[in-house]
Amino acid sequence: MFKINDWISRDSKVLDLGCGDGSLLNDLKLDKSVSGIGIEIDAEKIESCLEKGISVVEQDIDSGLENFGNQSFDYVVMSQSIQALKRPEVALEEIVRIGKECIVSIPNFANIKCRLQLFFKGQMPVSGALPHDWFSTPNLHLCSLEDFEGLCKKSNISIIERKLSKINGDESFLMKLLPNLFSEVALYKLVKET
Repeated sequence: MFKINDWISRDSKVLDLGCGDGSLLNDLKLDKSVSGIGIEIDAEKIESCLEKGISVVEQDIDSGLENFGNQSFDYVVMSQSIQALKRPEVALEEIVRIGKECIVSIPNFANIKCRLQLFFKGQMPVSGALPHDWFSTPNLHLCSLEDFEGLCKKSNISIIERKLSKINGDESFLMKLLPNLFSEVALYKLVKET
């Protein structure tokens, strides 16, 4: 299964936004000798980062990222976090400013499982990619692959590469044929258009 780690070069500098417990940065540190900083708002997750020896800054991404300079990181990663922000379009513009390359993963609200749950049950979908009930979800802005790619185009952000998957599987023929319908999660590599 394709992972974010596959796109990160050895000995690079990584900023992980919404880093959670620091697992990604810890893996990258061990496997690829990266130096990295995590940004997290949850105190328990920050504690987990510190226990792993991960440098972490307590910061609300929605409050801005002006404390990071232009192109100051080789990679900026935002994994399964952008849809939980109040202003995802601002965050997207900031990450391509800060990173030479950026990696964003999103859950696809338009996949067939979600569509069928909404159609047949008449309820907001719950899936592996969207595991919370509507009233307890951290997600504020659910989107499809088409929505996210449209935002990138509107913001003059180039999609260098895209990988599709299910929560427990690789990209399939159907995902390649109809990505917005059959993929549960998408992983994007982005840069700011020049």
